[in-house]
Amino acid sequence: MAVLFVFVDGVGAGAPDPAVNPLARAPFLLSRFADGSGTSLPRGGAAALADACLGVPGRPQSATGQSTILSGENAAAALGAHLLGFPSARLRAWLEARSVFRALRADGRRSLFANAFPVAHLRALGLDAEGEPEFDPALVRRRARASATTVAYAAGGGRFATWADARAGRALTHDVTGARANAYGAGLPPRSPEEAAGILLGLAREHDLTLFEFFETDEAGHARSMEWALEALGRLERLLRALVEALPPGDSLVVASDHGNLEDLSHRNHTQNRVPVLGFGPAAARMAEVRDLTGIAPLLRALASSEGGPGAGPGTLPEREGWPGE
Repeated sequence: MAVLFVFVDGVGAGAPDPAVNPLARAPFLLSRFADGSGTSLPRGGAAALADACLGVPGRPQSATGQSTILSGENAAAALGAHLLGFPSARLRAWLEARSVFRALRADGRRSLFANAFPVAHLRALGLDAEGEPEFDPALVRRRARASATTVAYAAGGGRFATWADARAGRALTHDVTGARANAYGAGLPPRSPEEAAGILLGLAREHDLTLFEFFETDEAGHARSMEWALEALGRLERLLRALVEALPPGDSLVVASDHGNLEDLSHRNHTQNRVPVLGFGPAAARMAEVRDLTGIAPLLRALASSEGGPGAGPGTLPEREGWPGE
């Protein structure tokens, strides 16, 4: 059965205080609160609150939180600290060996990272990318760093989607609609969140596990911008609701975050709040298995390995061999 995983950066379960928490201003699907309350989920959906601290002192951070989500093992404990931003060389090596995408490939299953990247960015990271660069890779090489999602997906040998794929309806940019990429000359057709949901569901039907990453929530939290937070949440909400409404019988949708941030705009730091994990389809019955971030990858792998999925073979974006440095 197909599994669609929507990873949403920087959303925790805080207090239901609309003065600081944009999630308390409207009944978003991700409006989960520390007291266990939250928006009713449609179509039999279920929610869990997962511990993001992982037994390690300090505020949870993106590099270790995302590496934990994508491996099923405690990256913060392995490093002895929470690591912010992008994985270090040590964490990259740790994640490459444990990536859920690598494990699924070994299982004979097919995965896809549905986010589209500029060719220049991918080449600056040393990754294979078809087509002409939109700008000189040297202009971004110094600041180009691989996120945990990029490292984990590359470890599974998957081909990365480019802006050309997004133009052809074979991928999406991180902002869902393509507006931000178009500001840099991507030339994408404007898409509503509902149209983007149709593209994601089409891609998911051809793969066992499909990942889509949305990180404007974390950006808005760091900016302490209620206006930006509500706009980004509204765009994401329309995408998620459309996905839930059209989710085929037997397929799963999982939505999860890596750490808190957006739910408390009284400061610009991450929080120690638990994070929401939503499940729809067969995933809904297994939310009790997710007690902390280590529970997400095993859930995704189990669902994606269920009988009846697309299985092995060539897909919308053919797999590529190798990962630079292996």
